[in-house]
Amino acid sequence: MSSADESLAKAEALLARLEATRAELERLSEAEEADRALDILTELADLSRQVEEELQRAKRRADEESDEEP
Repeated sequence: MSSADESLAKAEALLARLEATRAELERLSEAEEADRALDILTELADLSRQVEEELQRAKRRADEESDEEP
């Protein structure tokens, strides 16, 4: 597996966590648990940032790997 593929796999795992966390936020909003919902929003922002970083890393690695090919 290439470095770019590894980064994409990490991004996919992070996206799965992001979706699970978003579902938890939806459940909390229906239960009117505002304090916990704010914590979840913070977690969603962090996960989104991590996904973006992994996607950027994957792009850089793919570019580097394509530059190395003869």
